[in-house]
Amino acid sequence: MAQTQRKDEDHNPKRDPAPQSNTEKDPADWVTGKEPMTGAQASYMKTLSEIADEPEAFDESLTKAEASMRIDELKEKTGR
Repeated sequence: MAQTQRKDEDHNPKRDPAPQSNTEKDPADWVTGKEPMTGAQASYMKTLSEIADEPEAFDESLTKAEASMRIDELKEKTGR
């Protein structure tokens, strides 16, 4: 039993998530994905859209999920 306990103590799900864990979800599957984007998302998207020289990429009406996907696209374009 002591060995099992020790093994559990060494496991950190945030550091070593299981391949089937839910630490990363597709934004389309987010429970709160249809809510308005957060202030942090808006700020980051605005910055990335300016760096990418694509001001039209910033859209304050996006949902959290849509903003996440747009941010990913802009990160890809800017290499950030």
